[in-house]
Amino acid sequence: MNNKKIREIILGKPLDPLKSETRHSMALVAFLAWVGLGADGLSSSAYGPEETFKALGAHTHLGLYMAIATALTVFIIALAYNQVIELFPTGGGGYRVASKLVGPYMGLISGCALILDYVLTIAISIASGVDALASFLPLGFQPYKLWAEAFFIAVLIVMNLRGLKEAIQILLPIFLGFVATHLILIVYGITAHASYLPDLMPSTIDETVNLAGSIGWAGVAGMLLLAYSQGGGTYTGLEAVSNNVNLLAEPRVRTGKVTMIYMALSLAVTAGGIILLYLLWDARPMPGETLNASTFKSIIASMNLGGPFINQVVLVVVLAFEAGLLFVAANTGFLGGPSVLSNMAADSWVPHKFRYLSTRLVTQNGILVMGLAALAILFWTGGSVTLLVVLYSISVFLTFAISLFGLCLYWARNRKRDTPWLRRLLLSLLGFVICAGILAILLVERFAEGGWATVVIIGAIAALCSVIRRHYRETKRAIHSVDEVFATQPFGPNREAMEPDPDNQTAVFIVGTSRGGGLHALLWVQRMFPAHFKNFLFVNARTVDSHAYGGIGAMDQMREEAAETLEYFVDFCHSHSMAASSYLGFGTDAVDEVTRLCEQISEEFPNAIFFTSKLIFAKDNWLTRLLHNQAALAVQRRLHLEGLQMVILPMKV
Repeated sequence: MNNKKIREIILGKPLDPLKSETRHSMALVAFLAWVGLGADGLSSSAYGPEETFKALGAHTHLGLYMAIATALTVFIIALAYNQVIELFPTGGGGYRVASKLVGPYMGLISGCALILDYVLTIAISIASGVDALASFLPLGFQPYKLWAEAFFIAVLIVMNLRGLKEAIQILLPIFLGFVATHLILIVYGITAHASYLPDLMPSTIDETVNLAGSIGWAGVAGMLLLAYSQGGGTYTGLEAVSNNVNLLAEPRVRTGKVTMIYMALSLAVTAGGIILLYLLWDARPMPGETLNASTFKSIIASMNLGGPFINQVVLVVVLAFEAGLLFVAANTGFLGGPSVLSNMAADSWVPHKFRYLSTRLVTQNGILVMGLAALAILFWTGGSVTLLVVLYSISVFLTFAISLFGLCLYWARNRKRDTPWLRRLLLSLLGFVICAGILAILLVERFAEGGWATVVIIGAIAALCSVIRRHYRETKRAIHSVDEVFATQPFGPNREAMEPDPDNQTAVFIVGTSRGGGLHALLWVQRMFPAHFKNFLFVNARTVDSHAYGGIGAMDQMREEAAETLEYFVDFCHSHSMAASSYLGFGTDAVDEVTRLCEQISEEFPNAIFFTSKLIFAKDNWLTRLLHNQAALAVQRRLHLEGLQMVILPMKV
C-alpha cells in the first residue's frame, strides 16, 4: 500500500476546489456553525461562572448581580460583534477590524493575541476535559494526564485534516448532549426554588445595603468588579463567528448573525443560569469537586430518580457531556486559528504557506501549527488549568478591546444621517469600556501569576512577524525592479498567431505572476540556445488558497489575472514570429498541478525541455528557505523521475 493510499484512508479522498458544489457542501449552515464555533463560548460555563462565584467569598448573595451582569455582557459583546460580521463579511474578525480601522500594527497585535487565544483554546479545553474525565478514574491515572491530552490533540488534528464539516458532525452528539442535560438541570434547579424567586431581589438588595454599611459602597463595588473580571473567561469564544465568516454558508452575513444569536442565547442562559443555581442551591466548594459537580449532585438528588446509584450514573453522564463539550471547544481552535494565520499570511505577517489548502480544502499548515503549539504550551504549563486560564483571558480581552475600539473609530468617522451610527457607536463604546476594564483588572491582579507570560509571548510573536513582513517587502520590491527592467522589452511587428508544431524542438516555461521573471527566462534561453527552439510554451499553475477559495468572486478574478499574464507571453512571442501557446491549471498544490501539466505537454510535444526561474538571495539562510517555497526544485525532482528534462534558471534578487 503506497503513501497516497494510506493518506486517503486517514484524511479522505481529495476534493475538487473548482466545483461549486464542493464549496456548498463544505460551508457551514447556522446550526453546524453554532456547534463548531459556539462550543468554545458554551464550554466556558464549565469554569467561568465558578471563578466568578468563588471570587465573592462569603458574600454569595451578590451572585444575583453576577448572573444578571454575565447574561447582559454576553449580549452586549455579541451585538457589537454582529457589526464586525456586517463590515467584514469575508472573515478575519478581530484581526481585520484592527488592521483596517485602527492600523496595521494594532492589527498585528490583535492577530498575535488571537493566535495565542486559539492555541490556548485547544490547550485549556483539552486540559479541563481530561481533568473532568480523570475525576472518575483512580489516582494512579494522574501521571498520564499529559499523554492523554497529547493523544486527544492528535485525534483532533486528524479529524480537522479530513475537513471541518466532518469534524463537526462527529462532535455534534456531544454538543447536543451537553445542551440538553444542562438545560434540564438549570430549568429544574430554578423552578424547584420558584417560591424563593419573588423575595430574591429584595433580600439581595437588603443584604447589599447591610454589607455597604460595614465596608462602604466602594468596597462593594470593588468586590463586584473583581468577581466580574475573574469570570472573564465566560465570554471567550464569542469572537469565533466573526473570525470565520468565510466558513459559513451563503448568505454569509445572515448566517453569521443567526449563529451569533444561537451562541449568545445558549451562553447567557447557561452561564447566568449556573450562577443562579449556585445561589439558589447554596453551592460550596468541595474537595476534589467543581462547583458545577457539587451543585448538579444536589439537584439530581432532589429529583428522586431511583436511588443513589441512579443519581450517580446521571451525574457521571452530565459531567461526561461537560468534558466532551470541552473537547468540542478545543476544535474551535483548529477552525479559528488557521483562519487568522491565513488572513495574516495575506498581509505577509506570517509565511505565505499558511494560505495554502490541502487536498481536503483545509488550511493544513495552520492546523498542524495550532496543534503543535497547543502541545508545547500544555507540556510547558504541565496542563495547569489555573495558569492557562490567566493566559487565555488576557489574550481574549486584548483582542476584544482592540476590535471594539476600532468599531468606535469607524462609527465616529461615518456619521451619516441615513444610518443608526449613534446607537452603534454607543453599543461599541459600552463593549469597549467593559472589555478594557476587565483586561486592565486581569493584568494588574494576575500579572505575577502568569499575565507576564501572555505579554512576552504576544510580543515575541509580533517581533517575528515584523521580521517576516520586512523580508517579504524587500523581496517584492526586488521582483518589482526586475519587472521594470523587462517592461521596456519591445513587441515585434508581426501580428499573426503561430501555432506550435509538435515535431519541433520545444521550450516550456513554468511562469508565475511576474512578467519580468518569465521574460528573463525566455531571453536567457534564446541567448544560450540561439535558433534551437521553434516552439515556446508557457505554463502557469495557480494555487487555490484559502482566500481564493473563500472570497466572493476571488476564483474568477484569479483565473482572469492568470489568463492575462499567459496571454502577454504568447502575444510577445507571436509578435517576434515565434510559435507559442499556453497552459493554465488550478489546484491546491502548485507542484502537483505543474507536474500534471508538464506530463501532459511532454505527450503532445515529445521534444520538450522545461525551464523555470528560481529566486537567489544574496544572503540565503533558514528564514529565506522557510518563507519561500522550493517549488522549482520539487518540480524538477518530479520531472526527472519521469525522465523529463528541466533546467532551473537563477534570478538574483
